[in-house]
Amino acid sequence: MQLAPAQLAAQLSKGLRSLYTLHGDEPLLVQEALDAIRATARGQGYTERTVHSVAGAHFDWSEVLAAGGSLSLFADKQILEIRIPSGKPGKDGSVALQQLAQQAEGNADTLTLVVLPRLDKVAKSAAWFVALERFGVTIQVEPVERGALPQWIAQRLQAQGQRVEAGVEGQRTLQFFADRVEGNLLAAHQEIQKLALLHPPGELQWAQVESAVLNVARYDVFKLSESVLAGQRLRTQRMLDGLQAEGEAEVLVHWALAEDIRSLKRVKDAMDAGKPLPMALRDNRVWGAKERLFERVLPRLASAQIAQLLQAAHQVDGIVKGLKQPDWPADPWQALHRLAGMLCQACVPQPGR
Repeated sequence: MQLAPAQLAAQLSKGLRSLYTLHGDEPLLVQEALDAIRATARGQGYTERTVHSVAGAHFDWSEVLAAGGSLSLFADKQILEIRIPSGKPGKDGSVALQQLAQQAEGNADTLTLVVLPRLDKVAKSAAWFVALERFGVTIQVEPVERGALPQWIAQRLQAQGQRVEAGVEGQRTLQFFADRVEGNLLAAHQEIQKLALLHPPGELQWAQVESAVLNVARYDVFKLSESVLAGQRLRTQRMLDGLQAEGEAEVLVHWALAEDIRSLKRVKDAMDAGKPLPMALRDNRVWGAKERLFERVLPRLASAQIAQLLQAAHQVDGIVKGLKQPDWPADPWQALHRLAGMLCQACVPQPGR
């Protein structure tokens, strides 16, 4: 049984299941889902909890199986929590998880929680995960993307009795808040809680939020490419500044930008050779959010533009390795800003598209 995190509360109100599997890379949301399940369980007499962290190929699964198949000496009901940080239980773990999943269906005295990172398609097709899904509840915890972050903040504020001003001013406040906490949801949660401590319930003014919310944004170099391909120049500049402040390696940032340019060229060359865009994207392993961005950008991006961008990427490659290039800044980060700006400009959405 698959559930979205937002559906968990309703499911718990109808009745606690014996097996829950949570998978995702957003610690705050995973923790909140676990807390909700544990709270419901405690209210139903599950007073003892044991935690097993699976580390290494030689982990002893017999202890987990024994815990899952036996009653506690000190409580009528128990919570068995299995954490697999790698997302790969191994051969023995696969067998053990399938056995635990089958046992859970008829065992009302043990609540089993399996906690995993984000899983790929192969892992979700594995026999052990299929068993967890068949005999219990699986919850896929997705990150809150930048576009959804203002609404997420507004909902969290509302839950603690606060709100921003109505209209444009309120939206500006939420966008400012989102810029300050992007990529760091746990810190965003803490900043929202801080506002509850500083100000009473009711409407929050721009100045109150501006003075209280710290800049705790954390940026992912691989998210940078999505911002660039979307033509979001200001956000791209902010992300580059953040990556520099966090000590990210210039060569990795350059690789991300250059790889996007190379991918654009490969797909464009395939299109020029007569291959349909969807096929060209698939052949060059472009999918997900980036696939949608490529579909918007490529039909109006000339081959000559891509060739210029590729030449620029080659020049910046030399700069980040300590070489000087005519008509380019000597500082690697300034050169990266310029390269990203060029790519952003080429990808800016056209009116009406």
